[in-house]
Amino acid sequence: MFKHLLLPTDGSAASEAAIRQSILFAKETGATVTGVHVIPEYHVFSRHLLTLTETKEQFDKEGIAQADKFLDAIKRAAQEAGVPCDTEYVVSDHPYEAILKMAEDKGCDMITMASHGRKGMRGILAGSETQKVLTHGKKPVLVFR
Repeated sequence: MFKHLLLPTDGSAASEAAIRQSILFAKETGATVTGVHVIPEYHVFSRHLLTLTETKEQFDKEGIAQADKFLDAIKRAAQEAGVPCDTEYVVSDHPYEAILKMAEDKGCDMITMASHGRKGMRGILAGSETQKVLTHGKKPVLVFR
């Protein structure tokens, strides 16, 4: 069956629920888990450099701290369940691409992730990384709602 699950997290309540369910699934199937968080790239949006409020160094530091917090939740859940787990963060403005690349690079045979359940115009405008993973990926995806 499935031996290595990739578990992306964005730190949301939906991701936390997916973490719990994914760890249970991994335990029942004897799979290992790799947790991943995608940090957005730093961009300068101001036309006036004097109005910049955050440096790249500050942005990176905060992004890594947030990633560590989100990934620690996966590590704790896996440890409590006795599931082998590794975690990693990546930097990308396209989370779905980073998720698919990580799954390939790590040899994962399934991606398990949350769906925020956005519908209608909000879902179209906000976009769904889960939908993009489903559309563009070749690996099985287990979606938790």
